[in-house]
Amino acid sequence: MLFRRIKQLVFLTVITLLMGCSTSIDEYRAAGPEFNLFEYFEGETLAWGMLQDRSGKQIRRLEVTIFGRVKGNILTLEEDFTFDDGEKQQRTWVITRTMDGSYIGRADDVVGEATGKAIGNALNWQYVLRVPVDETTYDISFDDWMFRQDKERMFNIAKMKKWGFTVGTLTLFFEKQ
Repeated sequence: MLFRRIKQLVFLTVITLLMGCSTSIDEYRAAGPEFNLFEYFEGETLAWGMLQDRSGKQIRRLEVTIFGRVKGNILTLEEDFTFDDGEKQQRTWVITRTMDGSYIGRADDVVGEATGKAIGNALNWQYVLRVPVDETTYDISFDDWMFRQDKERMFNIAKMKKWGFTVGTLTLFFEKQ
């Protein structure tokens, strides 16, 4: 009886761990169109979307105007955010394409560096964003996935975590101008 209980416990533990594993970027190798970060964001791009809390309730909507400039292996993105409550924010990303084809990004409100990799039609970014809330700031981890739909459109979903717990989801839709 004890042996059977231990087997059940091991089985449940393995299943729980497997369910917690994230998708690998390599799973998108055969999907198209190919995600070329520099090509997609060069010039003007518009985006709109929403922020949801951990329960899935929509808490904010936003629009973003993005202007990208490519110079060699560096992409500079100027992002202008407008939220549904009238708040405006700006962020400038400086993204470097490395020799192995991955990306390293920096922005003033990013703690350290963002790292990313594109394969097939997908790009996965990992970074920590310093988010102001009332009189304090929180460092929120982002697991950010972008998927090319076609030449002009792209989907983006980012899971936001604090201390390993999901605190929100950001969903954006992009359209190349």
